Amino acid sequence: MSRSEAGARPSEARSRLLGTASRIFYAEGIHAVGIDRIIAEAQVTRATLYRHFPGKDDLILAYLHAADRAIREQTEQALADGRPADEAVRAISRAIADGIQGRGFRGCAFLNAVAEYPDPGHPVHRAVLEHRQWFLDTITALLAKLGFEPAPPAARHYVMLRDGAMASGCLFDPALIGDTFLAGVEALLTTR
Repeated sequence: MSRSEAGARPSEARSRLLGTASRIFYAEGIHAVGIDRIIAEAQVTRATLYRHFPGKDDLILAYLHAADRAIREQTEQALADGRPADEAVRAISRAIADGIQGRGFRGCAFLNAVAEYPDPGHPVHRAVLEHRQWFLDTITALLAKLGFEPAPPAARHYVMLRDGAMASGCLFDPALIGDTFLAGVEALLTTR
């Protein structure tokens, strides 16, 4: 475990590497981006890259873990102030819709990554599944609080609405997609 993983503040070079890789991976795809480009744009040496990330897969996993942390923090914010479960679902949904309308939106980082890593045994694929399971479990728990019985099918419905919005948001008018997603969530909430 590196110092940064043990809780110490990550080095500037590591942060630059991860920030650069994250930006390019998200914008252009993981397989399309080579290590040499990341090194050049992050302005570090190859030795610095490999000191922080022993291989490209380690860098990819760090990118996905950073994306996972950001989504978890966003979700925790929606849950933190003790609002009712339906309002928490709406807040999570609003954050998703706002993200779709954000500058440079290119879909879901996790769906994009799993499309490039279809092997279920690959660590990238497993990281995507772990994130998605956490998100599904979170939505399931919220819908159970709202009295959905059983809650898992409704939660899967929600996740499918989200996935569709994330995929469509970079293909069509993001405002329209965001509004359509929010309307779908509202319809789901009123069916219990």
